[in-house]
Amino acid sequence: MSQALAGVKIADFSWVGAGPRATKDLADHGATVVKVESAKRLDLGRMSPPFKDGKRNPNGSLFFAITNTSKLGVTINLGDPRGVEIAKKLVDWADVVVENFGKGFMERLGLDYATLAKERPEIIMLSVSVAGRTGPMSDLRGYGNSAAALSGLAALSGWPDTPPHMPPFAYGDVIAPMFATMGVLAALEHRRVTGQGRHIDVSQVEPLVHVLSDVLVQEQLAPGPKRGNASPSIQQGVYPTRGHDQWVAIAIRDEADAKALDALTGGADLAAWTATQDKHAVANRISAAGIPAEAVFDGRDVFTDPELAEGGHYVRVDHSVIGSCEMPAPPASFSRSEIKVGPPPNLGEHNREVFEGFLGIPADEIAALAAEGVLA
Repeated sequence: MSQALAGVKIADFSWVGAGPRATKDLADHGATVVKVESAKRLDLGRMSPPFKDGKRNPNGSLFFAITNTSKLGVTINLGDPRGVEIAKKLVDWADVVVENFGKGFMERLGLDYATLAKERPEIIMLSVSVAGRTGPMSDLRGYGNSAAALSGLAALSGWPDTPPHMPPFAYGDVIAPMFATMGVLAALEHRRVTGQGRHIDVSQVEPLVHVLSDVLVQEQLAPGPKRGNASPSIQQGVYPTRGHDQWVAIAIRDEADAKALDALTGGADLAAWTATQDKHAVANRISAAGIPAEAVFDGRDVFTDPELAEGGHYVRVDHSVIGSCEMPAPPASFSRSEIKVGPPPNLGEHNREVFEGFLGIPADEIAALAAEGVLA
């Protein structure tokens, strides 16, 4: 069985989170993704914890590994004109070019969409940024947390008596790649039909606004304090269960649910009733009564969840530095094509394979360029 995106070639200049997460999905579905890096300016993702055995190592970052599975890795010094020429050869090989640098960087290298499309109108480029490539905030440089602030997510999050709450991770780096991947797939289909490529401009702010739109509208119509765990349509909340920091989430949709829950607890205070019970057992009891309830999973629960394991969400791969580890697979499965999750690349691991095998550069030239710091 073949992979859905087998034969698609991607030159991935993106780094940190938003771009690499999009190209990870494409790579896991069979696209040949060549990740371009440089030891002279390390991808911040490589220096992000956690690290294998707690030791800071650019090839041992679990953060980097999770966001870069199934890719080939090369090093090119884009600060050297000769490195830029190698990068242009890679772009000539590719169907899709991905970048999430600051505005103007690709233009200075002559690798922007307008320049590339003059020679190759079929080329597809994906650009990911905090606020997009056009408009008054197009010069903004930042990360996913900047998008959380600009989109309204931070202001809507938290409790009524607390300041705006920032997500514990760069949420924009997770939401934007979904739209970026969709954009690349649509552009590939458009090119198949018309022969023409496209520039896809994805901001992190807009996808967050998109998923928050109903809450933002409600806030405009009836401004009020932050709701925390509360919902305007149902009575929901989390309640303590037996053990340290263990919880169950319960949603009471209507009067029938309220009566069923009251019968189950014998009229006792709900939090006091749940506090003496195992979170999984009490969630099952409440669900059996027809009331939506689930145990609140922590990290260990998620990684040992039999449902995720049975669904093949975690795939074991072998990495030369990290060792044998489980990596997340794309959450969509296909009935007539397969997903293959491979290890993330070490820094410059596939230089010879890509430069000689894909681009046809002689081995002695590759060695000379590496020695002179061009392929570094």
